[in-house]
Amino acid sequence: MVEGWQGHNACQQCDGGARVSLSRTMAPATTYTSTDPFSQGWQWLGDPVNWQGPSGIPARIAEHLGYTGLTLLISVAIAVPIGLYVGHTGRGRVVVVSLAGMLRALPTLGIMTLFALIATSTLSLMPAIWALVLLAVPPILTGTYAGIAAVDREIVDAARGVGMTERQILFGVEVPNGLAVMLGGFRSAVLQVIATVAVVAFISLGGLGRYIIDGLAVQDYGQVLGGAVIIAAVAIAIDGLLAVLQRVVVSPGLKEISISEVALSSTGGKA
Repeated sequence: MVEGWQGHNACQQCDGGARVSLSRTMAPATTYTSTDPFSQGWQWLGDPVNWQGPSGIPARIAEHLGYTGLTLLISVAIAVPIGLYVGHTGRGRVVVVSLAGMLRALPTLGIMTLFALIATSTLSLMPAIWALVLLAVPPILTGTYAGIAAVDREIVDAARGVGMTERQILFGVEVPNGLAVMLGGFRSAVLQVIATVAVVAFISLGGLGRYIIDGLAVQDYGQVLGGAVIIAAVAIAIDGLLAVLQRVVVSPGLKEISISEVALSSTGGKA
C-alpha cells in the first residue's frame, strides 16, 4: 500500500522561530492501494471520509458555488446595464467592443496572482472576487450588447410606430428577442468563473481548488485528480441546468441568431 505522505521536510518556520510539523495536518486522509494517479483519483473520490465534515466534498462545492455566485452577481450588475444601453442606443459601441477585447486578453494567471498578493496583505475575499469579476464581465457584456444590437431593426421601428416608449421597446421587444444570445454570454461567463475560482485556494480560501492546492503540496495526486474531476463535473452540471433554463425562458417562436450574425453586430457591421 501507498501510505499518506510523510515528507522529511514537513515543517514550517514560524514567526517566533519555532518549527511546527505539518505532516499530520497536511497528510492525505485516503490510503491508496495503487501507485497509479488515475486509480488513486477514483479511490479518493470513493473514500467516504472525503465526503464528510467541513472539509468534505459537499462543503467545498458549497464554498465553490458561493464564490461563483458572488462573482456573477457583481458581474451581471456591472455588465448587463452597460450592454443594454449600448445595444439599444448604439452609443459607445466601439469603446465596449475594445474594452471587452482588452479584458479578454488579460492573462488569467497574472490577474489572479496580482489580486492574490493584495488579498494576502489585506486578509480579504473581495480582491480575489474582483479579479474573477474582470474575467466574467467581458462575455456577459458582449453577449448582452450583441443580443440587443442583433434584433431586427424593422421590429424595433414597428414598436416605435405603435407608440411604445424606449423603455418598453428595450424590455418588451429587444430583450425577449435577444435573450438567447444574452444567455449564451452568461453561460460562457459561468463556465469560466467555475473553472477559475479554483485558483482562490492559492490564497488560503476554500472551494474545490483547495483539493488541488493541498494535493500538490503533499504530492497527493489522487486528491489533485479527484478535485479536478469534481470541478469539471460541477461545471458540466451547471451548464446543463443553464441550457435547460435557456430552452424554457426563450420563446420557441423566436428565430435563433447565428454566431456569424452576433459576431457581425459586435464589430459594428464590419466583415
